[in-house]
Amino acid sequence: MWSRRLKRRGDEATAVPRASAVRKDVGDGTIATPWARVSARLHPDNVTLRMQERLRERRTADRRLALIRWSKRLAIAGAAGAAVWITLMSPLLAFDAADVEATGFGTVVDPADVDAIVAAYDGEPLATLNTSHVENQLTDLVGVASAQVELVWPQGLRVTLTPSEPVAAVPGADGGYLLVNESGEQVSESKKAPSDLPVITVPVGEEHERILTGVLAVVEEIPVELRESVEGIEAATEDTIHFTLRNGPAVEWGSGEDSHLKAEVLATLLASEQAKGAKLIDVSAPTFPTVTS
Repeated sequence: MWSRRLKRRGDEATAVPRASAVRKDVGDGTIATPWARVSARLHPDNVTLRMQERLRERRTADRRLALIRWSKRLAIAGAAGAAVWITLMSPLLAFDAADVEATGFGTVVDPADVDAIVAAYDGEPLATLNTSHVENQLTDLVGVASAQVELVWPQGLRVTLTPSEPVAAVPGADGGYLLVNESGEQVSESKKAPSDLPVITVPVGEEHERILTGVLAVVEEIPVELRESVEGIEAATEDTIHFTLRNGPAVEWGSGEDSHLKAEVLATLLASEQAKGAKLIDVSAPTFPTVTS
């Protein structure tokens, strides 16, 4: 039956493949079958090539990322180096001794002495200038109680002095007068007795330092306007402080106790009619003062 059908169809039979041939092609795993296509993709040579391509892509990406990271690091390092150079080496941020603002000289401190100290740092990088050292040098000047030094960018300094003002004059051993502050430290000197400071006369010697300290404490308690009218202060002991007023009576002060109250009482009495023509005002007992004409 099969052979007859072939005969009837003639040449067309040659175009129909045999069943055994079709099965053989599928079993061979040629490229025409689905499995053959999968097999081709999984062929060791193809897998190796794709892995190599992926590795090359990964290495290229890694190199690109590394290049970006290093570029950023170099940029940061360059910026930091430039900042360091500008801060520490560039004249743009170097201290200029002409750019100094100084205040607080008082009546004793010589501005030339301050200028000489800061001028020694001219041209130094402002960022590394040791302000504490400058402050110590300024504090060592006569008449300076303390000093504050601040950096003023880009090239200057601000110097603020707290002067140590004289509160009294002490006769010098070689003539003249030593001007002392409230601590008894000499801050200046004068050939003549100053007209605005009291002259203190006390026993000389280390054993009598407490007397001078007590007198200076009294001077500090006296109001400035009254202090300027005090001509001289004498004391043989800490409890026998006595002073005279310019164009006024003598004052018996006594010890340094209750000095603030004594100063108030004295100011009140001097402003009263009772003090006119008085020769002595005794405030050693401030609650019971006396006026002697």
